[in-house]
Amino acid sequence: MSTERTGRTGPADRPDWPATEGDGTGGAAAEGPATDPGAAPVEGPGSGVPGRRPGELTFRETLRWGWRQLTSMRTALVLLLLVALAAIPGSIVPQEDVDSFAVGQWQEDHPRLTPIYERLGLFSVYDSPWFAAIYLLLMISLVGCILPRLRVYARAVRAKPPRAPRNLTRLPDHTSYRTQESPADAAAAVAAVLRKRRYRVVEEPEPDAAGDVVVRAERGYLREAGNLVFHLSVLVVLAGFAMGSLLGYQGGVITLVGNGFANNVTQYDDLDSGSLWSPDDLEPFAYTIEDFDIDWYRSGPAFGQARAFSAQLSYTEDVTEGTPEKTYDLRVNHPLTIGDTDLFLIGHGYAPVITVRDAEGEVAYSGPTIFLPTDLTFASFGVVKVPDGLDTQVGLEGEFYPYYGFDMETGPYSVFGEASNPRMSLIMYTGDLGMDSGAPQSVYALQRDGLEPELDADGVPVRFDLAVGDVAELPDGLGTVEFEGLERWNRIQISQTPGKLVALGGVVAALVGLLGSLFIRPRRVWVRVRPAPVGGWGDVGGDEDDQDAEGGPTLVVVGVLDRSTGAGGGDEELQGILEDVRGPRVRAERSEETA
Repeated sequence: MSTERTGRTGPADRPDWPATEGDGTGGAAAEGPATDPGAAPVEGPGSGVPGRRPGELTFRETLRWGWRQLTSMRTALVLLLLVALAAIPGSIVPQEDVDSFAVGQWQEDHPRLTPIYERLGLFSVYDSPWFAAIYLLLMISLVGCILPRLRVYARAVRAKPPRAPRNLTRLPDHTSYRTQESPADAAAAVAAVLRKRRYRVVEEPEPDAAGDVVVRAERGYLREAGNLVFHLSVLVVLAGFAMGSLLGYQGGVITLVGNGFANNVTQYDDLDSGSLWSPDDLEPFAYTIEDFDIDWYRSGPAFGQARAFSAQLSYTEDVTEGTPEKTYDLRVNHPLTIGDTDLFLIGHGYAPVITVRDAEGEVAYSGPTIFLPTDLTFASFGVVKVPDGLDTQVGLEGEFYPYYGFDMETGPYSVFGEASNPRMSLIMYTGDLGMDSGAPQSVYALQRDGLEPELDADGVPVRFDLAVGDVAELPDGLGTVEFEGLERWNRIQISQTPGKLVALGGVVAALVGLLGSLFIRPRRVWVRVRPAPVGGWGDVGGDEDDQDAEGGPTLVVVGVLDRSTGAGGGDEELQGILEDVRGPRVRAERSEETA
């Protein structure tokens, strides 16, 4: 027995390989143009049809060309890149549906850019028509790319091993040996070994034109199945995302510690729902934040920042009477699930209790006022709007400092996130708050179009610096403002995502399919069995060493192709097949060669 290796050869080097079923490696033979002189001319660009200019396309041909361009992998990659680029403004520019307060602040700081950004929809990128158009084209392109490939992979999974090349010695890994068995028995013995090694085997019932008994086998079909699963899972993931976008919703609510929330549309601070979602899909639950705990970093580079925090909830899954109350510690990345709804704790902050009275001491405004954090030390910004009760409409705008500190260069700041020395600074505005127009406006920012800052005798805006319990007089005898106390608030995100399990299943399937397509090694084995020549070998595919060897009247030629490497890589598989076929004889020969 001898083994010969040769380099990979192209189709021009093996003209004897069948052209109808590929070259044995899985590549399809090229089909040339029709040469039938009686065939009807094909209509198309440059086809010579009367009345058609070269390169001219009909409307149908134009649609077909456009569809092929859209569903090409190149176009899909370009659209994917465009989606990534289009998402950049959404991560840089504040978004209305995420933080309307930050949007208002940005617009105040960039008055010249604001009209341009609004016209381009950069404050709501993911709801803009241009982003939706790119995303929709990407989905169509992916589906158009994937569906044809699914058919190709499905056929590959069911396909039988291709016909054997006539000359197996041209394969990267091959060998031959002689045996005393008849050609039919020798072929059957090799086929039985291949089946034990989990190959899909096809035995030709009759000798081929060259008089050889042929066995063809292949394994590693799970590689094609992995490709099929991977591409199919992409569609599953897209379907899951579509379900979540159309049938789900996401909302946010700020709840004071000690207060509660009932799951009703009117209770949400912001609500973003799918086009097929209905308020009837809301789960009928309610919760109350009983307490709130927070742990601070008190040393190191993160000094003053929150280490961890949790809200102690009591909730009912149904607001009807008799429903038992349950408790839950809501923490970051530990959501509470009620039915199909998830509750996430995503933020917290302070709500100073502010009271505004008129000149006679009557309360015009009183209650905890949400201040939104502006940095990691929980220095916060907020506003107070007093539309009624005073002689004029009053707006108070300022900052709150949990642990007040002052620097001569930078001014007031917060040393620490914990409210050990709370203090706030407010600037007063008078005029028209714009609340009577009926137009919606943020509760966290003043619309200054109709407002003017109140100035003192030196022309400096009136500012009130208040600690807890301090009372300040408003100018012109309008009344007083008092900092009565301090409360805490939690921001809860509430969402329904119907397709999340579908998308998760698609992602898992994609990983499994990708692993299969990467690590499963498909191999093809061909066997040709023929009577050993008596008067000369000629072009029968035997090895030179076997021409002089003794062993029997039947020649067996085995070729292996490792499709994952293309050239080489099948020598170990070839030796394993020979050991199983020839048994002790091969092992004895190997022992002698080693010795």
